[in-house]
Amino acid sequence: MNDETLKAAVGQFLKYVNGTARRELEKAVRKAIASGQLRANEACSTGVTLSIEKVGLDVTIYGNIKL
Repeated sequence: MNDETLKAAVGQFLKYVNGTARRELEKAVRKAIASGQLRANEACSTGVTLSIEKVGLDVTIYGNIKL
């Protein structure tokens, strides 16, 4: 396998993850605001875990969403 093939495969996966994650985050935040669990001006701590069992990858990336 060459680097271009790897980059293309990873890029395709990340494109899929980006779209799915965005929809799920937006849906969850809208629901929480509508129920009063969150206020429209709050910040939320977030995290996402990337894992590849076959190669031993298990990385969690943390951040914030400022509403």
